[in-house]
Amino acid sequence: MIFGQDRNELRQMYIDAWTKSTAGEMLSPLEAQIVSVVNEHPEYHSMLSTDSIDKSFSPESGQTNPFLHMGLHLAIREQIATNRPPGIRSIFDKLRKRLNDNHAAEHLALECLAETLWEAQSKNTLPDEDAYLQRLRRL
Repeated sequence: MIFGQDRNELRQMYIDAWTKSTAGEMLSPLEAQIVSVVNEHPEYHSMLSTDSIDKSFSPESGQTNPFLHMGLHLAIREQIATNRPPGIRSIFDKLRKRLNDNHAAEHLALECLAETLWEAQSKNTLPDEDAYLQRLRRL
């Protein structure tokens, strides 16, 4: 697992990677992946400070959690790179070609992933890979 379970530790990874990047410092491969996602989300740049470490982002108040959102992008990219669950790479490639926009395709896919993870959490089960792939195929 590339990430720990501590929310503040995870958030600090994003903040540190972004800080290093803006300072022109060398990045680890994981930091480079994080910065790649951050670069695609300028709306989150101002949130990448230590002031955001403890902030709660409530969906009920219409707030998107930038750290969760970017983490889902990273998860989608990892799934595609490893083709896990099996078949995701070809499903995503079709979606990307149809949209002609990788970032937009990732956004649609991460909504499917988020729904699958939410469902698993609410049922206290493992994520249903078949249901996830079906959601992706319907896009």
